Amino acid sequence: MPVQLVTPSDNSPEPEIDPPRPPHPGPPQPGEPPGTPDPMIDPPPSNPVVPPPAPVEPRDQLKVPVLADSSLSVISNPYGFIGETCRKHQTPLFETRLLLSKSVCMLGADAAQMFYDETRITRKGATPGRVQKVLFGKGGVQGLDDAAHKHRKAMFVELLSPTEVERLVAACERIWPAYRERCKTTERVVLYDEVCELLCQAACDWAAVPLKADEVQQRTRELVAMFQFAGSMGPKYWWARWMRNRGNAWIKGIIRQIRAGELQVPHNSPAYVVAQHRDLNGKLLCEHDAAIELINLLRPIVAIAVFIVFTAHALHEHPECRDRVANNDEYREWFVQEVRRLYPFFPFTSGIVRKNFTWRGYEFKEGRRVLLDLYGTNRDPSIWDNAEAFRPERFASGDNSPFGFIPQGGGDARVTHRCPGEGATIEIMKWAVANLVKDLNYRVPPQDLKLEMTKLPALPQDRFVIECRSS
Repeated sequence: MPVQLVTPSDNSPEPEIDPPRPPHPGPPQPGEPPGTPDPMIDPPPSNPVVPPPAPVEPRDQLKVPVLADSSLSVISNPYGFIGETCRKHQTPLFETRLLLSKSVCMLGADAAQMFYDETRITRKGATPGRVQKVLFGKGGVQGLDDAAHKHRKAMFVELLSPTEVERLVAACERIWPAYRERCKTTERVVLYDEVCELLCQAACDWAAVPLKADEVQQRTRELVAMFQFAGSMGPKYWWARWMRNRGNAWIKGIIRQIRAGELQVPHNSPAYVVAQHRDLNGKLLCEHDAAIELINLLRPIVAIAVFIVFTAHALHEHPECRDRVANNDEYREWFVQEVRRLYPFFPFTSGIVRKNFTWRGYEFKEGRRVLLDLYGTNRDPSIWDNAEAFRPERFASGDNSPFGFIPQGGGDARVTHRCPGEGATIEIMKWAVANLVKDLNYRVPPQDLKLEMTKLPALPQDRFVIECRSS
Protein backbone atom coordinates (compact mmCIF):
# COMPACT_ATOMS: atom_id res chain seq x y z
CA MET A 1 0.00 0.00 0.00
CA PRO A 2 1.23 3.59 -0.48
CA VAL A 3 2.90 5.01 2.57
CA GLN A 4 1.88 8.20 4.31
CA LEU A 5 4.21 11.04 3.34
CA VAL A 6 4.98 13.52 6.09
CA THR A 7 6.49 16.92 5.31
CA PRO A 8 8.33 18.13 8.43
CA SER A 9 8.15 21.76 9.45
CA ASP A 10 9.72 23.78 12.22
CA ASN A 11 6.41 23.75 14.11
CA SER A 12 5.78 20.04 13.74
CA PRO A 13 5.79 18.21 17.08
CA GLU A 14 8.33 15.43 17.56
CA PRO A 15 6.80 11.99 16.86
CA GLU A 16 5.84 9.85 19.83
CA ILE A 17 7.59 6.55 20.44
CA ASP A 18 4.62 4.53 19.24
CA PRO A 19 2.28 6.91 17.40
CA PRO A 20 -1.26 5.66 16.90
CA ARG A 21 -1.96 4.47 13.39
CA PRO A 22 -4.30 6.93 11.62
CA PRO A 23 -7.52 5.53 10.24
CA HIS A 24 -7.49 4.73 6.55
CA PRO A 25 -9.18 7.52 4.55
CA GLY A 26 -11.19 4.96 2.62
CA PRO A 27 -11.65 4.35 -1.08
CA PRO A 28 -11.90 7.23 -3.58
CA GLN A 29 -15.27 8.86 -3.87
CA PRO A 30 -17.11 9.05 -7.21
CA GLY A 31 -15.47 11.51 -9.55
CA GLU A 32 -12.20 11.58 -7.59
CA PRO A 33 -9.04 10.46 -9.43
CA PRO A 34 -7.22 7.48 -7.92
CA GLY A 35 -3.63 7.59 -6.75
CA THR A 36 -1.51 9.85 -4.58
CA PRO A 37 0.19 13.04 -5.84
CA ASP A 38 3.98 13.23 -5.95
CA PRO A 39 4.91 15.02 -2.68
CA MET A 40 8.09 16.38 -4.23
CA ILE A 41 6.00 18.34 -6.78
CA ASP A 42 2.69 19.01 -5.04
CA PRO A 43 2.11 19.01 -1.30
CA PRO A 44 -0.11 16.17 -0.08
CA PRO A 45 -3.78 17.20 0.04
CA SER A 46 -5.40 17.39 3.42
CA ASN A 47 -7.48 14.32 2.59
CA PRO A 48 -5.29 12.20 0.31
CA VAL A 49 -7.09 9.74 -1.90
CA VAL A 50 -5.60 6.26 -1.85
CA PRO A 51 -6.80 2.89 -3.09
CA PRO A 52 -7.99 0.33 -0.55
CA PRO A 53 -4.96 -1.32 1.09
CA ALA A 54 -4.00 -4.94 0.79
CA PRO A 55 -3.64 -6.66 4.17
CA VAL A 56 -0.14 -5.94 5.52
CA GLU A 57 1.84 -6.42 8.68
CA PRO A 58 2.07 -3.33 10.91
CA ARG A 59 5.79 -2.90 10.04
CA ASP A 60 4.82 -2.25 6.42
CA GLN A 61 3.02 0.97 7.24
CA LEU A 62 5.66 3.70 7.21
CA LYS A 63 5.54 7.42 7.62
CA VAL A 64 8.07 8.79 5.16
CA PRO A 65 9.22 12.37 5.82
CA VAL A 66 9.85 14.61 2.82
CA LEU A 67 12.68 17.08 3.38
CA ALA A 68 13.78 20.07 1.38
CA ASP A 69 17.14 19.95 -0.39
CA SER A 70 19.62 18.48 2.09
CA SER A 71 22.86 18.95 0.16
CA LEU A 72 24.39 21.29 2.73
CA SER A 73 23.36 19.01 5.59
CA VAL A 74 25.09 16.04 3.97
CA ILE A 75 28.24 18.09 3.32
CA SER A 76 28.37 19.45 6.87
CA ASN A 77 27.39 16.20 8.61
CA PRO A 78 28.21 13.30 6.24
CA TYR A 79 28.34 10.61 8.91
CA GLY A 80 25.41 11.67 11.05
CA PHE A 81 22.77 13.25 8.81
CA ILE A 82 20.93 10.14 7.60
CA GLY A 83 20.92 8.32 10.94
CA GLU A 84 19.93 11.38 12.93
CA THR A 85 17.07 12.16 10.55
CA CYS A 86 15.78 8.57 10.62
CA ARG A 87 15.87 8.52 14.43
CA LYS A 88 14.18 11.90 14.69
CA HIS A 89 11.24 10.76 12.56
CA GLN A 90 11.32 7.11 13.69
CA THR A 91 11.54 5.74 10.17
CA PRO A 92 14.08 3.66 8.22
CA LEU A 93 13.91 5.99 5.21
CA PHE A 94 13.04 9.50 4.11
CA GLU A 95 12.86 11.53 0.93
CA THR A 96 14.95 14.59 0.19
CA ARG A 97 16.77 16.29 -2.65
CA LEU A 98 20.53 16.22 -3.10
CA LEU A 99 21.85 18.83 -5.51
CA LEU A 100 18.18 19.28 -6.52
CA SER A 101 17.87 15.58 -7.46
CA LYS A 102 15.16 13.54 -5.74
CA SER A 103 16.78 11.02 -3.43
CA VAL A 104 15.86 8.43 -0.81
CA CYS A 105 18.03 7.95 2.28
CA MET A 106 17.86 4.67 4.22
CA LEU A 107 19.18 3.02 7.37
CA GLY A 108 19.22 -0.50 8.83
CA ALA A 109 19.74 -4.16 8.00
CA ASP A 110 16.45 -4.59 6.11
CA ALA A 111 17.21 -1.52 4.02
CA ALA A 112 20.72 -2.83 3.32
CA GLN A 113 19.39 -6.19 2.17
CA MET A 114 17.04 -4.46 -0.25
CA PHE A 115 19.78 -2.05 -1.40
CA TYR A 116 22.13 -4.88 -2.36
CA ASP A 117 19.47 -6.60 -4.46
CA GLU A 118 20.88 -5.81 -7.90
CA THR A 119 17.54 -6.48 -9.58
CA ARG A 120 16.31 -3.33 -7.80
CA ILE A 121 19.32 -1.05 -7.33
CA THR A 122 22.08 -0.41 -9.86
CA ARG A 123 25.44 1.25 -9.27
CA LYS A 124 25.78 2.58 -12.80
CA GLY A 125 25.70 6.36 -12.63
CA ALA A 126 25.25 6.35 -8.85
CA THR A 127 28.53 7.99 -7.84
CA PRO A 128 28.70 11.71 -8.72
CA GLY A 129 31.04 12.12 -11.67
CA ARG A 130 33.44 14.47 -9.91
CA VAL A 131 33.88 11.96 -7.07
CA GLN A 132 34.19 8.96 -9.38
CA LYS A 133 36.95 10.59 -11.40
CA VAL A 134 39.16 10.85 -8.31
CA LEU A 135 38.09 7.97 -6.06
CA PHE A 136 37.39 5.04 -8.39
CA GLY A 137 38.34 6.31 -11.83
CA LYS A 138 36.07 5.77 -14.82
CA GLY A 139 35.91 2.26 -16.23
CA GLY A 140 36.37 0.43 -12.91
CA VAL A 141 34.44 -2.46 -11.41
CA GLN A 142 32.49 -0.17 -9.06
CA GLY A 143 30.46 1.18 -12.00
CA LEU A 144 29.54 -2.20 -13.48
CA ASP A 145 26.45 -4.34 -12.90
CA ASP A 146 25.07 -7.79 -13.74
CA ALA A 147 27.25 -10.21 -15.72
CA ALA A 148 29.99 -7.68 -16.47
CA HIS A 149 30.29 -6.85 -12.77
CA LYS A 150 30.37 -10.49 -11.67
CA HIS A 151 33.01 -11.33 -14.28
CA ARG A 152 35.28 -8.43 -13.29
CA LYS A 153 34.60 -8.95 -9.59
CA ALA A 154 35.71 -12.59 -9.83
CA MET A 155 39.21 -11.35 -10.70
CA PHE A 156 39.34 -9.23 -7.53
CA VAL A 157 38.00 -12.04 -5.37
CA GLU A 158 40.71 -14.37 -6.69
CA LEU A 159 43.45 -11.77 -6.22
CA LEU A 160 42.33 -11.15 -2.63
CA SER A 161 41.96 -14.78 -1.60
CA PRO A 162 43.22 -15.89 1.85
CA THR A 163 46.49 -17.07 0.27
CA GLU A 164 47.03 -13.70 -1.39
CA VAL A 165 46.17 -11.89 1.84
CA GLU A 166 48.88 -13.91 3.59
CA ARG A 167 51.35 -12.74 0.94
CA LEU A 168 50.24 -9.15 1.46
CA VAL A 169 50.69 -9.34 5.24
CA ALA A 170 54.10 -10.92 4.69
CA ALA A 171 55.04 -7.93 2.54
CA CYS A 172 54.03 -5.61 5.38
CA GLU A 173 56.13 -7.67 7.76
CA ARG A 174 59.21 -7.39 5.52
CA ILE A 175 58.94 -3.61 5.35
CA TRP A 176 57.99 -3.01 8.99
CA PRO A 177 61.51 -3.23 10.60
CA ALA A 178 62.79 -0.23 8.62
CA TYR A 179 59.80 1.87 9.70
CA ARG A 180 60.10 0.71 13.31
CA GLU A 181 63.74 1.81 13.44
CA ARG A 182 62.87 5.11 11.77
CA CYS A 183 60.19 5.73 14.37
CA LYS A 184 62.67 5.10 17.17
CA THR A 185 65.04 7.75 15.81
CA THR A 186 62.36 10.37 15.12
CA GLU A 187 61.18 12.58 17.97
CA ARG A 188 57.56 12.84 16.87
CA VAL A 189 55.96 10.49 14.36
CA VAL A 190 52.69 11.16 12.52
CA LEU A 191 51.35 7.63 12.52
CA TYR A 192 48.96 8.12 9.60
CA ASP A 193 51.69 9.42 7.27
CA GLU A 194 54.12 6.64 8.15
CA VAL A 195 51.54 3.88 7.77
CA CYS A 196 50.41 5.23 4.38
CA GLU A 197 53.97 4.98 3.09
CA LEU A 198 54.47 1.51 4.56
CA LEU A 199 51.27 0.22 2.97
CA CYS A 200 52.10 1.80 -0.39
CA GLN A 201 55.42 -0.07 -0.41
CA ALA A 202 53.79 -3.30 0.75
CA ALA A 203 51.00 -3.07 -1.83
CA CYS A 204 53.43 -2.51 -4.70
CA ASP A 205 55.70 -5.31 -3.48
CA TRP A 206 52.74 -7.72 -3.29
CA ALA A 207 51.31 -6.65 -6.66
CA ALA A 208 54.69 -6.78 -8.47
CA VAL A 209 54.52 -3.07 -9.29
CA PRO A 210 58.08 -1.67 -9.43
CA LEU A 211 58.64 1.10 -6.88
CA LYS A 212 62.02 2.76 -6.37
CA ALA A 213 62.97 4.14 -2.98
CA ASP A 214 62.93 7.72 -4.24
CA GLU A 215 59.40 7.22 -5.64
CA VAL A 216 57.72 6.06 -2.42
CA GLN A 217 56.62 9.47 -1.14
CA GLN A 218 55.28 10.64 -4.50
CA ARG A 219 53.34 7.46 -5.25
CA THR A 220 51.97 7.46 -1.71
CA ARG A 221 50.73 11.05 -2.17
CA GLU A 222 49.01 10.07 -5.40
CA LEU A 223 47.18 7.09 -3.90
CA VAL A 224 46.24 8.91 -0.68
CA ALA A 225 44.83 11.90 -2.57
CA MET A 226 42.44 9.60 -4.43
CA PHE A 227 40.53 8.62 -1.29
CA GLN A 228 41.28 11.49 1.06
CA PHE A 229 40.20 14.39 -1.16
CA ALA A 230 37.72 12.84 -3.61
CA GLY A 231 34.84 14.57 -1.84
CA SER A 232 36.63 17.87 -1.24
CA MET A 233 35.77 21.21 -2.78
CA GLY A 234 38.03 23.83 -4.31
CA PRO A 235 41.84 23.55 -4.60
CA LYS A 236 42.13 20.27 -2.68
CA TYR A 237 39.79 18.57 -5.13
CA TRP A 238 41.68 19.79 -8.18
CA TRP A 239 44.98 18.80 -6.61
CA ALA A 240 43.50 15.33 -6.08
CA ARG A 241 42.43 15.24 -9.75
CA TRP A 242 46.01 16.03 -10.71
CA MET A 243 47.29 13.28 -8.40
CA ARG A 244 44.80 10.83 -9.95
CA ASN A 245 45.98 11.70 -13.46
CA ARG A 246 49.60 11.20 -12.43
CA GLY A 247 48.74 7.88 -10.81
CA ASN A 248 46.84 6.72 -13.89
CA ALA A 249 49.80 7.57 -16.12
CA TRP A 250 52.21 5.70 -13.82
CA ILE A 251 50.17 2.50 -13.78
CA LYS A 252 49.28 2.68 -17.48
CA GLY A 253 53.01 2.61 -18.13
CA ILE A 254 53.31 -0.56 -16.02
CA ILE A 255 50.44 -2.23 -17.91
CA ARG A 256 52.00 -1.27 -21.25
CA GLN A 257 55.40 -2.67 -20.27
CA ILE A 258 53.94 -5.97 -19.03
CA ARG A 259 51.94 -6.46 -22.23
CA ALA A 260 54.95 -5.64 -24.38
CA GLY A 261 57.16 -8.07 -22.48
CA GLU A 262 59.43 -5.23 -21.35
CA LEU A 263 58.63 -5.84 -17.68
CA GLN A 264 58.79 -9.42 -16.46
CA VAL A 265 56.59 -10.15 -13.45
CA PRO A 266 55.26 -13.45 -12.04
CA HIS A 267 52.23 -14.68 -13.95
CA ASN A 268 50.24 -15.08 -10.73
CA SER A 269 50.99 -11.53 -9.56
CA PRO A 270 48.18 -8.97 -9.42
CA ALA A 271 49.94 -6.72 -11.93
CA TYR A 272 50.16 -9.52 -14.50
CA VAL A 273 46.64 -10.85 -13.88
CA VAL A 274 45.09 -7.39 -14.31
CA ALA A 275 47.22 -6.60 -17.37
CA GLN A 276 46.05 -9.82 -19.06
CA HIS A 277 42.42 -9.73 -17.90
CA ARG A 278 39.81 -10.08 -20.65
CA ASP A 279 36.21 -8.95 -20.62
CA LEU A 280 33.15 -11.10 -21.33
CA ASN A 281 33.82 -10.79 -25.06
CA GLY A 282 37.37 -12.10 -24.69
CA LYS A 283 39.01 -8.72 -25.31
CA LEU A 284 41.85 -7.34 -23.24
CA LEU A 285 40.85 -4.36 -21.14
CA CYS A 286 42.06 -1.13 -22.65
CA GLU A 287 45.18 0.28 -21.00
CA HIS A 288 43.14 2.90 -19.15
CA ASP A 289 40.65 0.44 -17.65
CA ALA A 290 43.40 -2.02 -16.73
CA ALA A 291 45.29 0.78 -14.97
CA ILE A 292 42.13 1.79 -13.11
CA GLU A 293 41.64 -1.78 -11.87
CA LEU A 294 45.25 -2.17 -10.73
CA ILE A 295 44.90 1.10 -8.84
CA ASN A 296 41.66 -0.33 -7.42
CA LEU A 297 43.89 -2.91 -5.73
CA LEU A 298 46.64 -0.54 -4.58
CA ARG A 299 44.54 2.43 -3.40
CA PRO A 300 42.29 0.51 -0.94
CA ILE A 301 45.33 -1.17 0.63
CA VAL A 302 46.85 2.24 1.35
CA ALA A 303 43.46 3.38 2.70
CA ILE A 304 43.71 0.72 5.43
CA ALA A 305 45.99 3.29 7.09
CA VAL A 306 42.79 5.06 8.17
CA PHE A 307 41.63 1.94 10.03
CA ILE A 308 45.09 1.48 11.58
CA VAL A 309 44.95 5.02 12.98
CA PHE A 310 41.51 4.16 14.35
CA THR A 311 42.96 1.08 16.09
CA ALA A 312 45.66 3.24 17.69
CA HIS A 313 42.99 5.73 18.72
CA ALA A 314 40.88 2.94 20.25
CA LEU A 315 43.89 1.55 22.14
CA HIS A 316 44.51 5.01 23.57
CA GLU A 317 40.86 5.51 24.52
CA HIS A 318 40.50 1.99 25.94
CA PRO A 319 43.83 1.05 27.56
CA GLU A 320 42.12 -1.78 29.42
CA CYS A 321 42.10 -3.69 26.13
CA ARG A 322 45.87 -3.60 25.53
CA ASP A 323 46.86 -6.77 27.38
CA ARG A 324 44.18 -8.90 25.77
CA VAL A 325 44.96 -7.48 22.34
CA ALA A 326 48.62 -8.37 22.87
CA ASN A 327 48.13 -11.88 24.23
CA ASN A 328 44.87 -13.22 22.81
CA ASP A 329 44.61 -13.73 19.05
CA GLU A 330 40.84 -14.22 19.19
CA TYR A 331 40.28 -11.06 21.21
CA ARG A 332 42.52 -9.15 18.80
CA GLU A 333 40.12 -9.96 15.97
CA TRP A 334 37.14 -8.90 18.09
CA PHE A 335 38.93 -5.62 18.82
CA VAL A 336 39.57 -4.99 15.13
CA GLN A 337 35.97 -5.76 14.23
CA GLU A 338 34.67 -3.39 16.89
CA VAL A 339 36.92 -0.64 15.52
CA ARG A 340 35.49 -1.29 12.05
CA ARG A 341 31.94 -1.17 13.43
CA LEU A 342 32.22 1.93 15.59
CA TYR A 343 34.70 4.20 13.83
CA PRO A 344 33.81 6.36 10.79
CA PHE A 345 35.20 4.97 7.52
CA PHE A 346 32.63 5.21 4.69
CA PRO A 347 29.57 7.30 5.70
CA PHE A 348 27.18 5.94 3.05
CA THR A 349 26.99 4.36 -0.37
CA SER A 350 24.69 5.18 -3.25
CA GLY A 351 22.71 3.48 -6.00
CA ILE A 352 20.04 4.18 -8.60
CA VAL A 353 16.61 2.53 -8.75
CA ARG A 354 16.48 0.26 -11.82
CA LYS A 355 12.69 0.18 -12.16
CA ASN A 356 9.64 0.98 -10.06
CA PHE A 357 9.12 -1.32 -7.08
CA THR A 358 7.47 -1.19 -3.67
CA TRP A 359 9.26 -1.97 -0.42
CA ARG A 360 7.44 -1.93 2.92
CA GLY A 361 4.68 0.07 1.32
CA TYR A 362 6.95 2.74 -0.14
CA GLU A 363 7.20 3.09 -3.92
CA PHE A 364 10.73 3.49 -5.25
CA LYS A 365 10.69 5.36 -8.56
CA GLU A 366 12.90 4.35 -11.49
CA GLY A 367 15.98 6.55 -11.78
CA ARG A 368 15.83 7.88 -8.23
CA ARG A 369 19.06 8.03 -6.25
CA VAL A 370 19.21 5.91 -3.07
CA LEU A 371 21.68 6.43 -0.22
CA LEU A 372 22.32 3.66 2.30
CA ASP A 373 23.78 4.78 5.63
CA LEU A 374 26.73 2.43 6.35
CA TYR A 375 27.98 4.28 9.43
CA GLY A 376 24.51 4.58 10.95
CA THR A 377 23.61 0.94 10.28
CA ASN A 378 26.78 -0.17 12.10
CA ARG A 379 25.53 1.82 15.11
CA ASP A 380 21.84 0.95 14.79
CA PRO A 381 20.47 0.10 18.28
CA SER A 382 17.89 -2.23 16.72
CA ILE A 383 20.84 -4.39 15.58
CA TRP A 384 23.49 -3.76 18.23
CA ASP A 385 23.03 -3.91 21.99
CA ASN A 386 24.42 -0.74 23.62
CA ALA A 387 25.40 0.35 20.12
CA GLU A 388 27.47 3.41 21.07
CA ALA A 389 29.70 1.52 23.52
CA PHE A 390 33.10 0.07 22.56
CA ARG A 391 32.69 -3.63 23.38
CA PRO A 392 34.89 -6.04 21.38
CA GLU A 393 33.28 -9.00 23.14
CA ARG A 394 30.11 -8.48 21.12
CA PHE A 395 31.90 -10.29 18.27
CA ALA A 396 32.59 -13.41 20.33
CA SER A 397 29.68 -15.26 18.72
CA GLY A 398 31.15 -14.75 15.25
CA ASP A 399 27.62 -14.30 13.93
CA ASN A 400 28.07 -11.14 11.84
CA SER A 401 25.08 -10.18 9.76
CA PRO A 402 25.97 -9.57 6.09
CA PHE A 403 23.54 -6.65 6.14
CA GLY A 404 23.79 -5.39 9.72
CA PHE A 405 27.59 -5.13 9.86
CA ILE A 406 28.56 -3.22 6.72
CA PRO A 407 31.62 -0.99 7.19
CA GLN A 408 32.77 -1.97 3.68
CA GLY A 409 29.41 -2.81 2.12
CA GLY A 410 26.83 -5.56 2.51
CA GLY A 411 25.94 -8.95 1.10
CA ASP A 412 28.27 -11.53 -0.43
CA ALA A 413 31.50 -9.97 -1.72
CA ARG A 414 31.65 -12.52 -4.53
CA VAL A 415 28.50 -11.25 -6.22
CA THR A 416 27.46 -7.90 -4.69
CA HIS A 417 29.30 -4.59 -4.43
CA ARG A 418 30.67 -5.48 -0.99
CA CYS A 419 34.41 -4.79 -0.89
CA PRO A 420 36.38 -7.93 -1.84
CA GLY A 421 39.32 -6.61 0.18
CA GLU A 422 37.54 -6.87 3.52
CA GLY A 423 39.59 -9.91 4.53
CA ALA A 424 42.81 -8.03 3.71
CA THR A 425 41.62 -5.08 5.80
CA ILE A 426 40.98 -7.28 8.83
CA GLU A 427 44.27 -9.17 8.61
CA ILE A 428 46.39 -6.05 8.10
CA MET A 429 44.61 -4.34 11.00
CA LYS A 430 45.32 -7.37 13.21
CA TRP A 431 48.96 -7.34 12.13
CA ALA A 432 49.27 -3.60 12.78
CA VAL A 433 47.63 -3.55 16.20
CA ALA A 434 49.79 -6.50 17.32
CA ASN A 435 52.89 -4.48 16.40
CA LEU A 436 51.57 -1.41 18.18
CA VAL A 437 51.14 -3.26 21.46
CA LYS A 438 54.05 -5.71 21.28
CA ASP A 439 56.77 -4.28 19.08
CA LEU A 440 56.63 -0.51 19.43
CA ASN A 441 57.25 1.31 22.70
CA TYR A 442 55.55 4.69 22.38
CA ARG A 443 53.53 7.32 24.18
CA VAL A 444 50.75 9.57 22.90
CA PRO A 445 51.66 13.21 23.60
CA PRO A 446 49.01 15.91 24.10
CA GLN A 447 47.28 16.66 20.80
CA ASP A 448 43.84 17.07 19.27
CA LEU A 449 42.48 13.50 19.04
CA LYS A 450 38.93 14.49 18.20
CA LEU A 451 37.78 12.86 14.98
CA GLU A 452 36.92 15.41 12.29
CA MET A 453 33.45 14.16 11.45
CA THR A 454 32.91 16.76 8.73
CA LYS A 455 35.76 15.34 6.65
CA LEU A 456 36.20 12.14 4.67
CA PRO A 457 37.89 10.18 6.12
CA ALA A 458 37.23 11.38 9.65
CA LEU A 459 40.79 11.32 10.97
CA PRO A 460 42.01 13.02 14.16
CA GLN A 461 43.05 16.61 13.57
CA ASP A 462 46.75 15.79 14.12
CA ARG A 463 46.57 12.42 12.33
CA PHE A 464 47.67 10.68 15.55
CA VAL A 465 51.14 11.72 16.69
CA ILE A 466 53.24 9.31 18.73
CA GLU A 467 56.60 9.62 20.47
CA CYS A 468 58.66 6.44 20.34
CA ARG A 469 61.12 5.24 22.94
CA SER A 470 64.30 3.39 22.11
CA SER A 471 63.49 0.53 24.48
